[in-house]
Amino acid sequence: MNTEINSIETQSNWKKTFFIVWIGQAFSLLGSSLVSFALVWWMTKTTGSAVILTTATLVALIPEALLSPFAGAIVDRMNRKKVMVLADVGIALATLLLGILFWLNVVQVWHVFILLFIRSLGGIFHWPAMSASTSLMVPEKELARISGLNQTIRGALNIFGPPLGALCLEIMPLFGVLFIDIGTAALAVTALLFVTIPQPKMMKIAQSITPRQLVKDVGEGFKYLYKWSGLFALLVGASFINFFLIPTDSLMPLLVTEHFHGQAWHLSLLQALFGIGAVAGGLILTTWGGFKRRIWTSYMGVIGISAGTLVMALAPEPWFIIAVIGGAIVGISLPLANGPLSAIVQSKVAPEMQGRVFSTMSSMATFLMVPAMLIAGPIADSLGVRSCYFIGAAGCFLIVAILGLMPAVRNIEENHIATQEESAKLLEDAIV
Repeated sequence: MNTEINSIETQSNWKKTFFIVWIGQAFSLLGSSLVSFALVWWMTKTTGSAVILTTATLVALIPEALLSPFAGAIVDRMNRKKVMVLADVGIALATLLLGILFWLNVVQVWHVFILLFIRSLGGIFHWPAMSASTSLMVPEKELARISGLNQTIRGALNIFGPPLGALCLEIMPLFGVLFIDIGTAALAVTALLFVTIPQPKMMKIAQSITPRQLVKDVGEGFKYLYKWSGLFALLVGASFINFFLIPTDSLMPLLVTEHFHGQAWHLSLLQALFGIGAVAGGLILTTWGGFKRRIWTSYMGVIGISAGTLVMALAPEPWFIIAVIGGAIVGISLPLANGPLSAIVQSKVAPEMQGRVFSTMSSMATFLMVPAMLIAGPIADSLGVRSCYFIGAAGCFLIVAILGLMPAVRNIEENHIATQEESAKLLEDAIV
């Protein structure tokens, strides 16, 4: 490919630049973890409604499902560092406003819904900008390990975030937790201000963003994925897997309170053991790197997620520890399922296309979560929360079996479309 890239991959100090950004983002994710736990627990204790919890998830999913491709197209035509800074600042300001409402004791559930929507909106810009920048900051041979490291830190946040969230709720009002998140966001923004993030040279050409060009860019991202038959089929399968599994995550607080009759520390323990598993899975991927054919590592991870979900569904009321073990199995399996896929895309897709490709992937993977949330709440209220876990495990096993039988998915790295001629044509269209 002849596209000139302003990359620091060949420089010896790539680790310094990357990890300054990475550490700042890790602190921001910690603040977000505290806020997520605090708000979910507040809604659980305030309403006790599966419909409210699933609606909260639905509100957060709408931007990702419907707007991600457009956000990715914008990311590909803007300075990615500025995108991340603006996203972090916007989320922090929205969190500040909600914190003031809690401080004044006038907050309503719909106020929380608005914050969740804004945080998700910021996320659909921030995530593709960070993911696309990673492939320019990190040497290709290190991408799988960095993906594993990212999964590890997310797992670590699941270990420390919920217990810290529960502790914070014991020693301070909820608005104090929100203000902590604002502080961690400030750390992330400060880290970004002191580094130079490489940009594709294409960005110097594509300075304007018109509605017509935006729609065209979105179409190019979808076309890129559609021509890559293995990845497209995998994403369709992933959307169905998420359809079955997303309710199990949203309804976990009700599983703790209704089935196990637990308290906040029970939920934090379940989430912490999930996090310990995720750290273990991420470290395994970081040190091992996965199978030579990365897709087999992802298959193994999805099977593990299915098995862990089934264990949680089968746990009887007196045996909460069994559910904790199931959560740990899911945690171990999650990095193995997601990490290799990110590495495949980062190594095969042209950097100038990665913003819209990652965003279109995200949109496809989450699109069916919206109807899942509409269905899951009434099912949980009428049949019991555990029914969603049984359905989730069975559906996930079925989809991974179907994907395993598809040659295009098994050979996903060999049938990618990123040949010089096709990529050059897509990039030529993109900068017109």
